[in-house]
Amino acid sequence: MRCQFDMVSRVRLLGKNVVSSVAALIVASAVSAFGLAQPASAADPAPAKPVADIAKGKATAGAVCAACHMPDGNSMIPQNPILAGQHAAYIEKQLANFRLKPGAKEPERNNAIMLGFATMLSEEDMRNLGAFYASQKPNAAAPKRKELIAAGEKIYRSGAPEKGLPACAGCHGPNAAGIPAQYPRLAGQHPEYTESTLNAFRGGQRKNSAQMTTIASKMSDSEVAAVAEYVASIR
Repeated sequence: MRCQFDMVSRVRLLGKNVVSSVAALIVASAVSAFGLAQPASAADPAPAKPVADIAKGKATAGAVCAACHMPDGNSMIPQNPILAGQHAAYIEKQLANFRLKPGAKEPERNNAIMLGFATMLSEEDMRNLGAFYASQKPNAAAPKRKELIAAGEKIYRSGAPEKGLPACAGCHGPNAAGIPAQYPRLAGQHPEYTESTLNAFRGGQRKNSAQMTTIASKMSDSEVAAVAEYVASIR
C-alpha cells in the first residue's frame, strides 16, 4: 500500500516539473518571438557616453574660441587661460558652469563674456572642445615675479598647517598635472590667470568648487601671488 502511495506522489511531482518547464519554455519563446522586454539586471552597464569628435572640436575652437585662446588653446593673453593640454572633462565642466542654470540668479562661474559664448554651445560642442584642447600640446607661460617662486613652492608642496591651509600638491599633484574632471592642470599656466582665479574663489565670484572657496579663503594676497608664480614655473 505504501509503495503505491509513493508511486502516486512521484507521478504528481513529475507532472508539476513538466508543467513548470513547459511554462518557462513558452515565456522564453514569447520573449524571443515578440521582443518582449525583460527586467533589467542590476549588473547591466550604464549607457556609454557619446565619443567626442576632435575634428569638430577643432572647428568650433577656430570659430568661437580662437580670438581669446588662440586656435590651439595656447592663449597669449595672460588674463585668459592656456587651454591646451587641459583635461577634457574639466574643460567640459567649466563650460557648463559658465551657463545660467534654470532658476539660478547667476552662473556658478560668473563671467559675462564666457556666459555669452558658453550659451551658444551645445553639450556636444562642449564635449568636442574639451577633447580637442586636451589633445593639444601646451606652451608653458613664464613666471613674472621670480622672487616669489620659492615661497610659492613651499605653500604648494607643504601648505601652511598652522592656518589649516593644505598643500596644493595633495589635489593637483607634485607636478601640477591635476586629475581629470576633478582638478585642473596648473603647470605652466599664466600666473596672472591663476592669481585672478584664486582671488575669485576668495571673493565668492566663482562658486563652482566649495573646496577651493574654503582653501582660497585661508590664503593671503602674498600667498596667492606666490603660488601663481610657482605653478607657472613648473614644467
